[in-house]
Amino acid sequence: MTALLIDTRAELWDVVIQTGLQVVEALLEEDRQQVCGPRYAHDGARQAGRAGTTASAIVLGGRKVAIRRPRVRRADGEVALPTFQRLAHTNPLTRRTVEQMVLGVSTRRYARSLEPLPPSLRSRSTSKSAVSRRFVARTRAQLETWQTRPLEDLELAVLFLDGLQFARQCVVVALGIDIRGQKHVLGLWDGSTENTAVCQGLLANLTERGLRTDRSLLVVLDGSKALRKAVEQSLGRAAWVQRCQVHKLRNVLAYLPPTKQTAVRAVMQRAYRSSEIAAAKRPLEALARQLEDAYPSAAASLREGLEETLTVLALPVGETLRRALATTNTIENLMGRLRHVHRNVKRWRGRSMALRWAVAGILEAEKGFRRCRGHHDLRALRNALRARDERLGLTTTTQAA
Repeated sequence: MTALLIDTRAELWDVVIQTGLQVVEALLEEDRQQVCGPRYAHDGARQAGRAGTTASAIVLGGRKVAIRRPRVRRADGEVALPTFQRLAHTNPLTRRTVEQMVLGVSTRRYARSLEPLPPSLRSRSTSKSAVSRRFVARTRAQLETWQTRPLEDLELAVLFLDGLQFARQCVVVALGIDIRGQKHVLGLWDGSTENTAVCQGLLANLTERGLRTDRSLLVVLDGSKALRKAVEQSLGRAAWVQRCQVHKLRNVLAYLPPTKQTAVRAVMQRAYRSSEIAAAKRPLEALARQLEDAYPSAAASLREGLEETLTVLALPVGETLRRALATTNTIENLMGRLRHVHRNVKRWRGRSMALRWAVAGILEAEKGFRRCRGHHDLRALRNALRARDERLGLTTTTQAA
């Protein structure tokens, strides 16, 4: 019974392919008839004529399939058929290639991952080198797009910055959220470590492309001192920094024995759920004083950047958006996809390859992007940012409007 089902499935697939190709032939012939008129009919005003067929290929199921394409010619050259131009477009083929490789299919096994074709059809563009060329071209083009795309027309409310070790290189990624809650990958930069120079390189690139540094922007960071220093040097007072509360909690607990971690975690989490900065700051400062004698490193870690972990409590937004902006979880989902893609490569060949594979991971992650949680309050956040501009003298009231 199993063998019968397998044979039936293969035969059904062959019928589907053959029927589809017959439909393609009919559509191509219909295009030719619209240009040349009916076959064997006399037409003195005819501007083009049939010119037989030629060997061509169309994209089908992640490969190119050879067909005989009808030709139409006129005095100034050959006429392109609209149906063939759509079917021969390589964008679907390139997207399929990148998707297969991100999911773990190697270039050598790409052809095996596709549905089999009937023996009468010849396929192309499934070899190891062809798949590799398409992958490299697609990811390189997307990297150039991210590093050159203008940002003047993008009204950002929040900027997330994070980095990770990727193929023995540090890749720093910038993710922006506009006032409608849409997420945008703004760019990525690489270096040997997550140092200030690498982070400044990314921020300088964003500034050159139009990221405004003359007005306030909420910048969400983890506990990286290099990122914090780069933001301060590149954005100055325009950066309204929110340090990730989850990273701060982990850093403090790392200096404590397991017997103390539960109580300290409860105090910090309760403080972070406060509705006002003062109400959150009092228990955190008291906790730091309690830890100072027995665990000075934990107390120092808690005090370091304490006020910046409470920035979101000053925002006139709802609880849902406040929780979304209190941590780097929004960009951590993206970085998790990069870590997953990293495991697909067994042999790395330089920094360029690392960046291109990072691009592939981002392209895959973008398919699952949703609007930011609590996005209905982002306009209130924008108003708070413009009010901060006036307080700091970054912009005048007219400029803010």
